[in-house]
Amino acid sequence: MSGTSYGVCILHAAPEAFIGESLALLKTADTVRLDLPNRRIDMLVSDAEIVRRKNDWKQPAQKAGRGYNWMYAKHILQADQGCDFDFLETGFGEST
Repeated sequence: MSGTSYGVCILHAAPEAFIGESLALLKTADTVRLDLPNRRIDMLVSDAEIVRRKNDWKQPAQKAGRGYNWMYAKHILQADQGCDFDFLETGFGEST
């Protein structure tokens, strides 16, 4: 991102929206607060509205039945875990 932005810029948030976490509930025109010192992103939406959106949310259908997009959807970790494939971790299984 070097040289293309001044100030705060969000490049990648997480694949969490697909599984119904907070980003899935974010709507156009919602206000979002970025707290860099505390490493937080907060939706400034009432708790009641978040509950309503969560209750109304439906997971999108998986678009790929095979290939890279299928593998990504099934095995990618969330941002707080590094956004890497789970099968690249040493605890996934023994190598042969």
